[in-house]
Amino acid sequence: MARLPPTPKRQPRQATPLELRDAIRDEALRLGFDAVGFAAATLAPETRAERLAQLTRFVELGFHGDMGWLGERASERVDPATLWPGARTVVSLALNYAPATDPRAAQGEPERGAISVYAQGRDYHDVMKTRLKALGRFIWDNYRHSIKVFVDTAPLMEKPSAQAAGHGWQGKHTNLVSRQFGSWLFLGELLLSAELPSDTPETDHCGQCRACLDACPTAAFPAPYKLDARRCISYLTIEHEGAIDRQFRAALGNRIYGCDDCLAACPWNKFAKTAQEAAFVPRPELTAPALAELAALDDAAFRRRFAGTAIKRIGRDRFIRNVAYALGNSGAPAAALPAVERLLQDPSPLVRGAAVWALSRLTPEAFERQRLAVTDADVDVQAEWRAAS
Repeated sequence: MARLPPTPKRQPRQATPLELRDAIRDEALRLGFDAVGFAAATLAPETRAERLAQLTRFVELGFHGDMGWLGERASERVDPATLWPGARTVVSLALNYAPATDPRAAQGEPERGAISVYAQGRDYHDVMKTRLKALGRFIWDNYRHSIKVFVDTAPLMEKPSAQAAGHGWQGKHTNLVSRQFGSWLFLGELLLSAELPSDTPETDHCGQCRACLDACPTAAFPAPYKLDARRCISYLTIEHEGAIDRQFRAALGNRIYGCDDCLAACPWNKFAKTAQEAAFVPRPELTAPALAELAALDDAAFRRRFAGTAIKRIGRDRFIRNVAYALGNSGAPAAALPAVERLLQDPSPLVRGAAVWALSRLTPEAFERQRLAVTDADVDVQAEWRAAS
């Protein structure tokens, strides 16, 4: 969340609420946003109660996994006006990041890593925040209305706000779906002290479709519109800090950061146009990188390779843990075995434990040889050796 400092230098322009809304929309589009919508910051009591009940139930069921922050400040999370009492309007901004090709194609190269589309370019938080601040500066300098900026960094439920602002609806995979952009939108918000006319909220257009639900490799959707994050590959490879439960490791395949299966399966993607934002163009080194090459990264090399991307935030050890599981799933002992055996000596117990599992998947002979030769003092790594025996 960011607040712009008051630096007025000229008299504010006079504008009706409708004129101000149109001016903000025009400036946002000029700045490069792909979609702009407006919604009331103050929720109807029944809407607020419904959102709070849904969030509370989600946390009570444990569907949030290790993300304990989701249960904190729940009342602020569901209601923008509670987060900032001065807010009158939510300006919802969106950036298109639709890929040029189906991201699931990367799963056909098991010796290479599959990285989620959103993380293959520059970290969208940086791109979004820069433009939101520029839009906020435009509003303050010209109209003197107070603003606050949010980009997935404060307790604000972005997808309900985006639906209320007309961008799309929360699909059965719980992500936003747009009739124009499919499932490929980055979201950011600007809370505004001025009360502006709202756009028409979008309605659900999923119908009887189950494509996203059926595409999930780990059955992470207990029901339509409900996600159990503890089973979600994106959660497991990004948010989860420890060893990934054995029941999900094979299903990871070669996914080493995130998963796009449910997003890519959505039929509404047929209307999406490939993103034109230069910052989101995939870096060559992040499109299907060789797993054995990634496994050799130390902390300094990891930071250099992933500087400026979303991947850097999970740290080297968690990332190499994912790489080790993918090596175990590669079905290519000749290429993967040297890398996995090196990881058995990695400084991180998390990585060593993942390497044990990978070794057991690649070749029984090498596993048995290393089991007899390797002594590891870490209790979790010892448990991995026993479980794989």
